[in-house]
Amino acid sequence: ERIEIRTDVMMGKPCIRGTRIPVYLILQKLAAGEAPEQILGAYPQLKPEDIQACLQYAANLALEEVVLAEA
Repeated sequence: ERIEIRTDVMMGKPCIRGTRIPVYLILQKLAAGEAPEQILGAYPQLKPEDIQACLQYAANLALEEVVLAEA
């Protein structure tokens, strides 16, 4: 509910609902070591639940990933 995909916003990249902030940007910042508090300070329109939703979105993608083994 906090993530949306709209073809008319950021070329269809998943974004935080009601913003143009893509999920990948938040995930990259977290992976680079930025604390959630730093991200929230840089993007005051975000809420802590938005960051959590980005992490859950990434977890769901990893869960659904299928690796085909060679026979």
